[in-house]
Amino acid sequence: MNMTIRLETKADYRAVEELTREAFYNLYVPGCDEHYLCHILREHPDFMPELDYVAEVDGRIVGSIMYSRSVLIADDGETVPIVSFGPLCVHPDYQRKGIGTALIGETRAMVEAMGFPAIVIYGDPHNYCKHGFRNGLDYRVSDMAGEHPLGLLVLELRPGFFGNKEWKAKQSDVFMFDPAEALAFDAGFPPKEKKAQYSQVLFAMQVRSVLRPASQA
Repeated sequence: MNMTIRLETKADYRAVEELTREAFYNLYVPGCDEHYLCHILREHPDFMPELDYVAEVDGRIVGSIMYSRSVLIADDGETVPIVSFGPLCVHPDYQRKGIGTALIGETRAMVEAMGFPAIVIYGDPHNYCKHGFRNGLDYRVSDMAGEHPLGLLVLELRPGFFGNKEWKAKQSDVFMFDPAEALAFDAGFPPKEKKAQYSQVLFAMQVRSVLRPASQA
């Protein structure tokens, strides 16, 4: 497999949105809205175009990763800039071939070189723990409500950075979009059948799952 990883260009926008739609459709809910997130993220102040990469195989875009700025807020008031990625996707026909791993590895090295101490995302632990991510609880990192969702995942890039402080992770507000606008955007794509499948049941369980310290278990 001849794979190339390169920066996304404006000419790629529609192809990346179509790819993202194909990768996420019916995965977490009937239909999907991740392709709309791609569309609005590019124009958002928190978007990081220098970390907006695609993977090509034989000239076809089969993978994509996009980053946004986020922050960590410590219990003593310290605020530290970090980054988040998402959407990250690989076309269903090319999954389990190392493409997602390559996209993460390539961009992770860039994030480290930029001096950011951590990457914080929301995702399926099955997909990301193999890349060194751990639940926020392991680093005393919670969401803004002070909880530790199962899918709140942290990759420490600067060993010992988190120390003994308590932290809250605040993602970009680009993720708080209007579902109606996402639905209207999707209408501009070829029709696809919305279906219920077991992955949606698993996702519904995961998003309601919260970790607690062993002393509170």
